[in-house]
Amino acid sequence: MHKQTSLIHIGRVQKHVYMLHSEKVILSPHPAELYGVPVSALIQALKRNRDRFPADFIFQLDQAEDKNLKSQTVISSWDGARRALACAFTVLLAALLSASGAEIEWQPLNAQVQRVIEAMELIGSPLNDSAKAGLQKIQRESDPSRAVEQMEKLLEPLCLVEVDINPESRVKVSRGAAAAQLVEGGWSAFLVKVHNEAGVTARLQAQSPNARPLAGSPGAEVADRWLDLAMFDQQPLQPALSGLELEYRIIELYSRDAGRREAKIAFNVGQGTQDLGFRSEISILFDCRAAWPVQLDVQDEDGRPATGCFLIKDKMGRVYPSMSKRLAPDFPFHPQIYRGDGEVLKLPDGECDIEFSRGPESVVQKRSVLLKGKAQRISFKVKRWIDPVKLGWWSGDHHIHAAGCAHYEKPTEGVGPADMLRQCQGEDLKVGCNLTWGPCFDFQKRFFSGAVDKTSQYPYLLRYDVEVSGFGSHRSGHLCLLRLKEQIYPGGDSDKHWPTLCLNTLRWAKKQGAVCGCAHSGWGLKVETNALPSYIVPPFDGIGANEYIVDVTHEVPGPDGKLVPAVDFLSLVDTPYIWELNIWYHTMNAGFRTKVSGETDFPCIYGERVGMGRSYVKLDGKLDFDAWCEGIRSGRSYASNGRSHLLEFKVNDEAVGEKGSELRLNEPGHVRVTAKVAALLGEEPNRALGALAYDQKPFWNLERARIGARTPARDPSEFLSAATSEGSTTRKSSDDIARSGLAADRNVRAPGRDVPLEVVVNGLPVVRTNFTADGVLRDVAFDVAIARSSWIALRILPSSHTNPIWVQVAGKPLAPSRRSLEWCLKGVDQCWSQKKSFISASEMEDAKLAYDHARQVYREQLKNAQDW
Repeated sequence: MHKQTSLIHIGRVQKHVYMLHSEKVILSPHPAELYGVPVSALIQALKRNRDRFPADFIFQLDQAEDKNLKSQTVISSWDGARRALACAFTVLLAALLSASGAEIEWQPLNAQVQRVIEAMELIGSPLNDSAKAGLQKIQRESDPSRAVEQMEKLLEPLCLVEVDINPESRVKVSRGAAAAQLVEGGWSAFLVKVHNEAGVTARLQAQSPNARPLAGSPGAEVADRWLDLAMFDQQPLQPALSGLELEYRIIELYSRDAGRREAKIAFNVGQGTQDLGFRSEISILFDCRAAWPVQLDVQDEDGRPATGCFLIKDKMGRVYPSMSKRLAPDFPFHPQIYRGDGEVLKLPDGECDIEFSRGPESVVQKRSVLLKGKAQRISFKVKRWIDPVKLGWWSGDHHIHAAGCAHYEKPTEGVGPADMLRQCQGEDLKVGCNLTWGPCFDFQKRFFSGAVDKTSQYPYLLRYDVEVSGFGSHRSGHLCLLRLKEQIYPGGDSDKHWPTLCLNTLRWAKKQGAVCGCAHSGWGLKVETNALPSYIVPPFDGIGANEYIVDVTHEVPGPDGKLVPAVDFLSLVDTPYIWELNIWYHTMNAGFRTKVSGETDFPCIYGERVGMGRSYVKLDGKLDFDAWCEGIRSGRSYASNGRSHLLEFKVNDEAVGEKGSELRLNEPGHVRVTAKVAALLGEEPNRALGALAYDQKPFWNLERARIGARTPARDPSEFLSAATSEGSTTRKSSDDIARSGLAADRNVRAPGRDVPLEVVVNGLPVVRTNFTADGVLRDVAFDVAIARSSWIALRILPSSHTNPIWVQVAGKPLAPSRRSLEWCLKGVDQCWSQKKSFISASEMEDAKLAYDHARQVYREQLKNAQDW
């Protein structure tokens, strides 16, 4: 239909003027005739734009007036069979009618509506059979104007609101005809009718104070923040308005509650487009129907009640419950929730997909569930692909938080112990070290007891300790202080008075018998290479294991006054593995025996879940927190992301972490390296993840180790030692390895499920064998030639790494590497250049002495160094 764009001659108007109520008026059939539209289209346009015209410009004829005026004209009926009484408009109104928007073109409107209807189907809110039949009838309508009118009438019952955008792009909202009905715990879809006189092509945005996030909200506002909303702008719809005079959009609304709830909803098409006088917002009273309760039966693999991880989505991929409507124990930054046996969820009718798991050692189970018209009970039982506990290995994460970082709106508070314990239970993390740090210190410090928290439920142990982060010495490297007896440094009751030198903090903690390590080790140690080890000196400009290069050379008094290492462990898994392992390898090659432990730094580096970085500690008998920490200190453990396992690592008959992790040989020779190993990958590779650079998250992930995805497959003849689970061949010494290195294969095989297992001697891989990551626990054995005192470890990079076993040959200690010692010396100077400005005046002398001590130790070691 073509728009009327020319002016109407005054004579054509005058011949249709009548007197009514002492006013000159023009009757509704005549302006419709003048502008070439049906009366019905004109009336519909006026309804859409009623607030544009003064009320006294429009008169409704009564029956007598209608009959009288019909007799004065040649028109026998208004608009054919139309039974409604005619309207009379003042003559002045006629001048406005040309801009009334009555001219809506059918073809583009119909195309846009068809996309809206398709979208409604996709989101699970299709038209009913009656509406579909009406739609088919409209498609057969030959009169475009009548088709427009019928389409508007068909969709009117689905429109929650009507949005008018005037020529100045101001937005006004009025209530539509759709019933304001929602469902508790579920989404409902409505149409938004948009009259777009300005031809705006921006996004139509909807906002509501009732839809603000719950997390971090003031307590008084929790009840009022019951709504969630979203404008659906995905395919087949376009994100922005089309610019058509009339179109329809979709708004989705979610109710947290059942019952009657009022919400204020405002619309705009960009900053400054809200109508003056608050007419761009509308208050609607909703009736929210109650959802059906779903009771969860959750059992572990042995049939005992358990807590599991649930990810619930509808067919559109929408997560339930809505993440923005979550309060503890559910976290608003998680798509998953954690529920225990017998707990109840309230879910709306419809089909949903549920993923159930319990940590990385379980098999993810997927189930489609139809919820309809009644309460239900659904049972889940854990399926494991491995259980390290059965071999005495207990998982733990030494670095999680109950508050802080971008995931919490109120970092000064956070959540309580019961909420964090639920996270650990749902991820089958046996030990959770919940560390209080700067932004939340004064609130979270109340939970410290110097013992396992009383909320713990064996075998799940939660304990509060401290991360020196956001205060004190944190600029030189964050410290994880475990097994503290006192949580606050002497001289105050908070975090404002702590030492600015890490070593002074460590002296205080070690005097208590604490187990101490460096958090997120790789930060500040970036190198532009993937070589390992690398001899490039990093900047030492971060908050990882920076001052560690100094502290590792120090011994400080323990609880009994005897000297002990100032630092016990370096953290792995939550920063790029090249940066973490490089400094560890160098300091071990310099003669120090620091251990490693896996951490997540939840929810700061990784907010997805606790236990993304773990330590598995071997214990004799029941799980005990102090003993678990002692296993970290002694190195009777391995670090992993939980998807691969390096159990029972031994060299000859000496097990890792036992008898000082040391094996003595009378002379150079071969040693037998044994272990039980397992890993699990899906059948299909995640190529996007496997192709990521090593400094992109997730830093440690078994998918990155998949042969053919990124790791080159090599022919066994290229290895300096080749091994299988039964034995090995082609023996060479670690000196040979250091000189020759590993050759890369130019041919990369198609991705399968194989991953590489490597034996590492003094930081270099000497044996490598590939095995299938199918979840099967395998015994492996390797013969490795040892020419001189060395350290040996196992690794599957980047997924898991054991602590080392030290092999002493002929009673001689390891002769340190000259290149590693030179790297460490340069590291001390580089670290001082970056950290000296952060040391307080009162500790400056301590700092100079600490750094000078480190230089002296490394120089003394150089006297016994060898070139390897």
